[in-house]
Amino acid sequence: MFDPVEKLKEFIRHPSVSADPAFKAGMKGALDFTSGLLASIGFNVEVVKTDLHPIILATRGDNPAWPHVIIYGHYDVQPADPLNLWESPAFEPEIRGNRLYGRGAADNKGPLMTHISAVARLLERRPDLPLRITFMIEGEEEMGSPSFPKFLEAYSERLKEADFVFLSDTGLPSEDQVVITCGLRGLVLCDVVVTGARTDLHSGLHGGVLRNPIQAVAELCASLHTPDGRVAIDGFYDDVMPVEEWEREQIRKLGADTEEYRKFLGIPAFHTPPGYTPFEATRVLPTLEFNGIGGGYQGEGSKTVIPSKAFVKISCRLVANQKPAKIRELLHAAIHARMPKDVTYQIIEQHEGTPYVVVPPDRANTPKDQSPVLAAAFRAADKVIADVFGKPPLYLREGGSVPIIADIKRVTGLDSVMMGLFLPEDNLHAPNESFNLGVMEKGMRASERIIESIAAK
Repeated sequence: MFDPVEKLKEFIRHPSVSADPAFKAGMKGALDFTSGLLASIGFNVEVVKTDLHPIILATRGDNPAWPHVIIYGHYDVQPADPLNLWESPAFEPEIRGNRLYGRGAADNKGPLMTHISAVARLLERRPDLPLRITFMIEGEEEMGSPSFPKFLEAYSERLKEADFVFLSDTGLPSEDQVVITCGLRGLVLCDVVVTGARTDLHSGLHGGVLRNPIQAVAELCASLHTPDGRVAIDGFYDDVMPVEEWEREQIRKLGADTEEYRKFLGIPAFHTPPGYTPFEATRVLPTLEFNGIGGGYQGEGSKTVIPSKAFVKISCRLVANQKPAKIRELLHAAIHARMPKDVTYQIIEQHEGTPYVVVPPDRANTPKDQSPVLAAAFRAADKVIADVFGKPPLYLREGGSVPIIADIKRVTGLDSVMMGLFLPEDNLHAPNESFNLGVMEKGMRASERIIESIAAK
């Protein structure tokens, strides 16, 4: 059995920044490293070419009567900039205390290595394990997974043979409290560009005879929420899945302090829709946010112009049962109805993502046709994580979005068990990213036992 920490160091040394062509060699190095490691523990490895970075599909076990788990991960990382803020070079891994520092240590090379090592230990101990295992590892997650949907469609029949997907690309709040993420919000994004006059105008000579595009944008933005914080678009909440009492109880068990959260945000008060705590609102409610706004002179001092154009960037986070296409249609209709008629406007579409939710077994709203292997995996995770980490896991929906999880569900019908392994202090996407080696060791033990538990009896 190889040394997991040393292998993780080797993995990190490959600067696999998918978004930057200058790191082509690093991407190839990470691809070859991962493929070779999986082959060395007995997997049949297929490297699937895409329009950009290949996807690794590695399999073991071919008995169709055995249960089948897919383990997902990604070998690409974010750029390491700004390099001057790193205490040690980003792609030269260094252990300080109980942490391994380096770009990709927590997202996602550390968690992926945790699962590879767990499987290696398990197969060394039980080489004849009656379980089919597929590793599905992509190289474009940090740039939005553009090749992944096409891959899913092409390999859907093979992937549909599995029972569920197991992954760790989500977080946990503390070293002893694992969260199993059971919901992710979807996305709808667009830019709205408003035009008034054909060019910028002198505000003294022409002010008072036309509507300023900045005013038009401000009026539009102000119209999209009610005073109590709800989204003021008819039909926006129609398909929102009700929040079950067991979900509220899980959020309460998180033990987060509202006052500490307020201080962390640096705000005088919360602006949360009635009936929801701040911690509920960020997980189970949809939103409409303004991510950028601009128009006119932005430099020092003043320049008295009426700008020709102004813009706003809008994002909607969607929750279970909401459809991006429907929300986009409702948003467009609201913009059209509320835009002043003495300006023109253009909506520039940006990307979207479908929300995802999976309900664990033995809940009031658990689907009656839930896969028995998926249910067994959830039940095993509940017991194993309590044994290994000292506390049972919490089952929480997340406020963020990971569109590929919904893509997997849409194309293959498979649900996912998402076991969080990175901590808030791991500095994902930031300088001095690190991975807690204690969490890695516990994660390996938990992963090994969960995977073993679903093998054919």
